[in-house]
Amino acid sequence: MLSAQSLPLITATLPLVGERMPVIARNFYGRMFAAHPELFDGLFSRSNQKNGSQQQALAGSIAAFATHLVNNPETTPEAMLSRIAHKHVSLDIRPEQYDVVYQYLFEAIAEELSEVITPEIVDAWTEVYWLMAHALIKLESGLYSAAASDHPLAPWVVVAKEAAGTDAVTFTLEPADDTPVTPSLPGQYVSVTVRMPDGIHQVRQYSLSASAGTDTRVFTTRLDADGEVSPALHRDVQIGDQLILSNPCGDITLSTGDSPLVLASAGIGCTPSASILRSLADQGSRREVLVLHAESTLERWALRDQMLEDVALLEAAELELWLEVPSDGDGAHDGFMSLANVAIPENASVYLCGPLPFMRSLRSQALESGVPAERIHYEVFGPDLWLAGS
Repeated sequence: MLSAQSLPLITATLPLVGERMPVIARNFYGRMFAAHPELFDGLFSRSNQKNGSQQQALAGSIAAFATHLVNNPETTPEAMLSRIAHKHVSLDIRPEQYDVVYQYLFEAIAEELSEVITPEIVDAWTEVYWLMAHALIKLESGLYSAAASDHPLAPWVVVAKEAAGTDAVTFTLEPADDTPVTPSLPGQYVSVTVRMPDGIHQVRQYSLSASAGTDTRVFTTRLDADGEVSPALHRDVQIGDQLILSNPCGDITLSTGDSPLVLASAGIGCTPSASILRSLADQGSRREVLVLHAESTLERWALRDQMLEDVALLEAAELELWLEVPSDGDGAHDGFMSLANVAIPENASVYLCGPLPFMRSLRSQALESGVPAERIHYEVFGPDLWLAGS
């Protein structure tokens, strides 16, 4: 709950802080990494710092949290906090690291707002920060406690590496030691730590793309030629090598019950859809499932065989495909995905995964089709820029 003393100060300064937050975020990261360059080794993404997406995500989340407190002083934005908490747990973030962030963030705030900052404003924004931090720490503590062991990161050995489409690879891994395995849920992801050629470890999150709840981990990654981690995975990691994986994380998971499902994906965003489909097929589910996928070409569809097989196994599943470059006899729609002529089942839950513009477009179309906002779920690869861009 935001205090009565802080509420008017946050209300008055939120427009200015929101406007300056992107600069504050850049200043913050610059200060923190200058003092702690070791944070790049196994925690922060160098690519996301370079392209600015991490700064955007931080600025967007703080601004969104403060805005929520102003409009709803007695509550917190649970969905946003849950998403961040799962990401933090996949990186093994601990409570003491919030003190480090506070120090350099508020040094950056003081510098960027030096013309207006007062002790009272600092105190008000300190309250906002710790309300958010303590809410996240509580959520993260619950996630750590629910895991099968107190080791959130563990070594796994690659037992299979297979091409998936024209430019993706599927990795299958098994435990490399006796660390108890936390079962995964359909739709979840793991963090994968990869050693770069310069010796620095970099971490990326990949959705699990096959059966959930097993003692194996299967993820599929598309090559990003301009990236850092996927080229190393595709080029350097071989069968028999070990990778450090996190426990499964992510709150965008298959809902229970028998209500209809719509799984809409684009490109490599098909991975969580494939995991959900495989789990439904394993269960012999009779739920109505509408699978929608968009791809550039049929050959590039990374998990085509798996998804087609599982759709065929499910008695109430249908699939519609959109291709930018169609081929004869593929039965696909031309161009980009549209819900204009798609009959969304009544009471369906809609799951979206793919590039951010795709998800924004599909969410808007789903809302226009009458799907309530609370039934529309999305998964973002990398920093969550949804709030930052809204």
